[in-house]
Amino acid sequence: MSSMSKRRWQVLVLLSVGVVFSLVLGILAGSVRVPIWHLFDTELGKEALILRYIRLPRVLMGFLVGGALGISGAAVQSSLNNPLASPYTMGVSAGASLGVSLYFLTGFNFFSVGIPAVGFLFGMGTVLFVMAFAKRVDPFMQNQTVILAGMVFSLFVNGVLTVILALSKETLEKTVHWQMGSLGANGFSELRVFIPFLIVGTVGILRRSKELDVMAMGDEQALSMGVDVPKVKRRVLVYASLLTGSAVAFTGAIGFIDLVVVHVIRKLVGSNHRFLLPFSFLFGGSFLVLTDLFARTVLSPRELPVGAITALIGAPFFMWVFFNKRRR
Repeated sequence: MSSMSKRRWQVLVLLSVGVVFSLVLGILAGSVRVPIWHLFDTELGKEALILRYIRLPRVLMGFLVGGALGISGAAVQSSLNNPLASPYTMGVSAGASLGVSLYFLTGFNFFSVGIPAVGFLFGMGTVLFVMAFAKRVDPFMQNQTVILAGMVFSLFVNGVLTVILALSKETLEKTVHWQMGSLGANGFSELRVFIPFLIVGTVGILRRSKELDVMAMGDEQALSMGVDVPKVKRRVLVYASLLTGSAVAFTGAIGFIDLVVVHVIRKLVGSNHRFLLPFSFLFGGSFLVLTDLFARTVLSPRELPVGAITALIGAPFFMWVFFNKRRR
């Protein structure tokens, strides 16, 4: 067994232990201490209700959302061959925020599915528009073109969003609260809606692992080896945006996980996507569960926005990656 294979097995064991540890700790810890055996109580007392219908769906949603952000970040970075690229670069968060602000402004009420549906549709629609624009400008969809189109359109959407928020104080308060990111409003009904999107996006990306291995070496190298780069890039970006858009729709804007997680895993197991993608999912899920646990317990009974905590961790990490890349 080679040293890299041995390391991958060690990382897999550590990640598996980390997943179990984060899930159990996320369920047990909180402002109210409840032993885990109450999770299996047949009589639904207060303790069983807290574990079964508040903490359990929250922790599961956190793990799945973190995993979705981790694997989508790995796919986007490889398809665009840029360590600073992410679904958020493509405008997912900006589009979803615009859709949610319009939802609040119009006063429509579609019950519990309103905000997730609007956030997902606008986030996904933004990415599709960016890809269509990039393809029209550059039929080969070179990495710089796609990233630049995403950044420019994100700035434009954020400008429109700022105008809307300036016109309505009520919309401003609601949108800013949503943008902070939170897992607290999710139950089993939201999980049932999110899981089909998660399965489709994850399977779609995993099926492209071999092409991503080649594309990570550059578009020219991939074309010379027979990979249809524009086609694969479009599909990977759509699947990654599907994962990120559906996650953002239910939890608000939780950024930087797709950046931090991928760099850590790539350092540990290398760039082979058979390992990078699933390991990024496991680490991303555990990372978000533990971050959310910190956000809701550090000032208990008050709760901090989990998106703010990930930003405090991710922003310095982003700067370190950027300046380290420039030095090299």
